Amino acid sequence: MTRWAPDPGSRLHVAALELFTEQGFTATTVPQIAERAGLTTRSFFRYYADKREVLFVGEEELPPVVARVVDEADPTLSPIEVIHTGLRAVVVPRLETYRHELLTRRRIVQTDEGLQERELRKLAIIHAGATEAFGRRGLGPLEAEIAGRLAVMVYDTMLERWLTGDAKGDLAEILDEVVGVVAGSLESRPHNSASD
Repeated sequence: MTRWAPDPGSRLHVAALELFTEQGFTATTVPQIAERAGLTTRSFFRYYADKREVLFVGEEELPPVVARVVDEADPTLSPIEVIHTGLRAVVVPRLETYRHELLTRRRIVQTDEGLQERELRKLAIIHAGATEAFGRRGLGPLEAEIAGRLAVMVYDTMLERWLTGDAKGDLAEILDEVVGVVAGSLESRPHNSASD
């Protein structure tokens, strides 16, 4: 592989995932990643601030994607319907082609407390973007906050069930199942044992 081969960012990403899997995140160094990718350490820092950033590439794209999903939704839809249709139309098709990489990434993140904290930051970014977007739809501050948290919970639960194999079916079917349970929980009334 030559030093100036196309798409060095992707090569660094692949090399880092391979090394994190082979020898662990902590034991892997930036020079090792660069060498595996056929690049220099200096080249690595043109693409990533540090080795953690390799696992969170694309994070900056989350707020605009979330905003678009909510902003472009039919104004007559309820928040849970916005979340369902948005995830189904925009997010599910993007994720489906990356299951192997997402599984690898998930295994790596689970090995390091700092990476787990960073993963929570990613979810917080999604929450903030969704809350702002629901506010633009006319929801009050508390309603928008809850809708934002609901969006994160549905997304995270769907992804976790898909990656762990806890649910059968493809990603869209798992999303439908999660939304169905959430909607059912919101509509169910507490059982009054005194009336039995």
